Amino acid sequence: MAGLKKLVYSQKLAPYVFVSAFFLTFAIFFVYPLANTTVMSFQSVLPGEVEFIGLDNYTKLFHDEVFWKAVANSFLYMVLTVALLIPFPMVFACFIHSKIMIGGEFFKSVLFIPVLTSLVVAGTIFRLIFGELPGSFMNQLLGYFHHEPIKWLKMQTTGFGALIVLACWRWTGVNILYFLSGLKSIPQEFYESAEIDGANAWQKFFRITMPLLKPITIYVSTISVYAGLAMFLESYMLWTNNNSPDNIGLTIVGYLYRQGIEKNRMGYASAVGLVLLALAMLINLAQLRLTGVLKKEGE
Repeated sequence: MAGLKKLVYSQKLAPYVFVSAFFLTFAIFFVYPLANTTVMSFQSVLPGEVEFIGLDNYTKLFHDEVFWKAVANSFLYMVLTVALLIPFPMVFACFIHSKIMIGGEFFKSVLFIPVLTSLVVAGTIFRLIFGELPGSFMNQLLGYFHHEPIKWLKMQTTGFGALIVLACWRWTGVNILYFLSGLKSIPQEFYESAEIDGANAWQKFFRITMPLLKPITIYVSTISVYAGLAMFLESYMLWTNNNSPDNIGLTIVGYLYRQGIEKNRMGYASAVGLVLLALAMLINLAQLRLTGVLKKEGE
């Protein structure tokens, strides 16, 4: 008993006990599923039947036009959301943080409300807004300009535009809060010194605010890349299912869901998932390398 008590109260053992929860969680919920998925990607997994087929899933995947359509959609969605959900929230955060802004807390709360809205509800509302009937909100707006109703969700450009509008409506408030947290950490003495030197508002923004917000910007861009590639539910709710016209809203995750859940081809879906993981890692690593977070040895 004395030996057990000594082991329990050991200062050398305590750090390992505290970090063991993380490593167990990481191993159970990431390492094991990843290893299992990797094995399944080389198999044909059907109900009651598992067969090793080598690289057949990957060969079929890279020759599948629907898969490349999903990749193109996901990549375009990621690029557009990153291009819109970084500069605009940054500017909005600067306005809210400004001393001359009236009702900044009110606007901050209002812009955060979409995040609290269920994505199922939001997708349904946007589907009604961009409906094809003359009574839908967007077609009513067109009616004021004497334009014929448009089938928004049945065309590539307008359908994808609706998806981007939904993304911006939902996530702008979150990114504003990220940038506000970064703005609060910038000492006001920097701006006061710049004013003494005669700097105007634009010069202060480009010479002080943007450089000092770089860590937040890198973080927001990193999670935006992941969110863009992993998007699924927005598209699913906007088109009420995973089969949009001509696959205009199909994403990589939607394609994975179609193959794994709808068609019960888990081996093929595992290959899709691993390709998605590789794409996300490569893009994020390239982005971190370009922004200087990851540096080569000797730099």
